[in-house]
Amino acid sequence: MDDAKLAKAVELVQGKVNGMDAFGSTVRFDFTDGSAVLVDGNNTPPTVAADTESDADCTISADEDTFQEMMDGDLDPTAAFMTGKIKIDGSMGAAMAIAKVLG
Repeated sequence: MDDAKLAKAVELVQGKVNGMDAFGSTVRFDFTDGSAVLVDGNNTPPTVAADTESDADCTISADEDTFQEMMDGDLDPTAAFMTGKIKIDGSMGAAMAIAKVLG
């Protein structure tokens, strides 16, 4: 994902989590091109940054199109997981917490 698209992804996720309370964990969205967005749910509201280095409690792997569909509300995160469009590694609790704001 080029820098402009990555900045837009960070902005989209930050907009989704702005009204959310801390959920006590970190979630990283890993994209197939090696870029990533990290949501730090230890803060209220959670903070979002482009970050491929930090460890996360939960990693959600998706391609750019699938991520965009979830951000637009066109794809339910649970349905994406059940159909194999995203892969989740780590805390399912953290994945469910972030899914509430995405879905």
